[in-house]
Amino acid sequence: MSDDHLVGGTALAESAKPRFWDILGPGLVTGASDDDPSGIATYSQAGAQFGFITGWTLIVAYPLMVAVQMISARVGRTTGEGLAGAIARCYPAWVGVAVTLPLLVANIINIGADLGAMGDAVHLLLNGSALLYVVGFGVICVLLQVFLKYKRYVVVLKWLSLALLAYIATLFVVHVPWSSFVHGLLVPTFKADPNYWSMIVAIFGTTISPYLFFWQASQEAEDLKEKPREEALIEHPREAKEANQRIAWDTLIGMAASNIVALAIIATTAATLNKAGVTNVESSVDAAKAIEPLAGQFAKVIFAAGIVGTGLLAVPVLAGSAAYAVGEAARWKVGLSHEPGEAKAFYATIGLATVVGVLLNFTPIPPMKALFWSAVINGVVAVPVMAILMMIASNHKVMEQFVIGKGLRALGWTTSIAMFAAVVGMAVTATL
Repeated sequence: MSDDHLVGGTALAESAKPRFWDILGPGLVTGASDDDPSGIATYSQAGAQFGFITGWTLIVAYPLMVAVQMISARVGRTTGEGLAGAIARCYPAWVGVAVTLPLLVANIINIGADLGAMGDAVHLLLNGSALLYVVGFGVICVLLQVFLKYKRYVVVLKWLSLALLAYIATLFVVHVPWSSFVHGLLVPTFKADPNYWSMIVAIFGTTISPYLFFWQASQEAEDLKEKPREEALIEHPREAKEANQRIAWDTLIGMAASNIVALAIIATTAATLNKAGVTNVESSVDAAKAIEPLAGQFAKVIFAAGIVGTGLLAVPVLAGSAAYAVGEAARWKVGLSHEPGEAKAFYATIGLATVVGVLLNFTPIPPMKALFWSAVINGVVAVPVMAILMMIASNHKVMEQFVIGKGLRALGWTTSIAMFAAVVGMAVTATL
């Protein structure tokens, strides 16, 4: 069966499928975690500053996201190891270090920013100490990963993904001029404005992030440990058809959910903040505050509650993906299915990343400046990571008969080129 059919979805409808909720897993969680509080801030800025005209970027980004995440998942399911493990097996140690250390730094910055936004969101709703809430959320995220059984933890993550519905709900409490929304969605706008192009680069950088590649590949490999009847495809090729179809559905739906929510955030802020001339939004919480006088208390509560829900999902994914990447590159025993005593270094990395993220909120470092540099690091790291991912997924020695086909290969390299263009765009706009 060709990848062209899988991407197009034709083959997916031809076979019996398991229950809908069972199909959803790493792809859904990965897509939902992409709309973390820092991502919400970016989409809020886009809607407030430029209205509906940036919507087209998410239509363009969708097939690119699907391709790279599907390829990442295929590597994990086929080889039984995460992306960093495959890199360590195929390339010299310095390659793994060059990839994982910047990822770790960027993830920690993101964790800090997300925890800070969650603390501010609760403060907005309940008052109290935002920093105390930050510490509380950090503790909760670590405890969930360390002490909750993997099967239950996965269920918790899947249910937390429903927090994204909060942003769909906001569309029902604000007046959206749908003709303007559809025009911005379907007709790309090009402006001779460096701020506009900086925003386009930020949207692509937020939407296609390296930690998502590592997380989905590692979770596919992790799931095999919890399902004794399933093995890596290179060991049990007969499972390939069903496994690849599940991955396709999971990824298509997960990335669609991510982009639909991003569009909902852009639409909400465009219809309220941009319309009212409020164009300077520096964080997701700023957006929630600004929405209240324009759309009411209910809209503010929904927006702020969404920040907390998506943060509880994203922070463990950020910490977990960093631990998987570092642990697999160092050849530690890794995996949330292991007891803490069996994978001490792996869980220590999760804890350390989260603790440092918490501590960043007690420093004078401006969160938005930190997020900017996180985006720069992610953008730069994404290009070589995607190139390496493509080479691994096309390598017969690694993937055996399950190398990706022409359809996924073309989309994957297109994504790599698009991200390279985004990095160049980021560099150019930064000098203007």
